[in-house]
Amino acid sequence: MAEKFTQHTGLVVPLDAANVDTDAIIPKQFLQKVTRTGLRRPPV
Repeated sequence: MAEKFTQHTGLVVPLDAANVDTDAIIPKQFLQKVTRTGLRRPPV
């Protein structure tokens, strides 16, 4: 499991748009995982 971090020293850019196409930001061929294994379900 990856370690948690508490400080970010890189660039952060807010995207002020509805329905952001995340595949345009990071195409699937650059992802390390494409499964939902290990992800939690959102609270109801």
